[in-house]
Amino acid sequence: MEYVILILCIIAVIIVAKVFSWPFKKILKLVLNIIVGLFLILVINNFGASINLHIPFNKITALIAGILGIPGVIALVIICYIF
Repeated sequence: MEYVILILCIIAVIIVAKVFSWPFKKILKLVLNIIVGLFLILVINNFGASINLHIPFNKITALIAGILGIPGVIALVIICYIF
């Protein structure tokens, strides 16, 4: 009987860990996209100074870079270059 309780506890721990790991992966991906987006915006600002291209880093650009990642940064460059 003790082994059955032990096995049920192990299964319960695995299920709970699996349920809580899904949102953590999404948050980790968002943070990684924000870091990559910030790095790309800084690189673009350093090399874009010669062609008068500057993307300000604020909450909106961080959100766009964080949610969309590299395509978001490319969209910011296109928007900044057009306007």
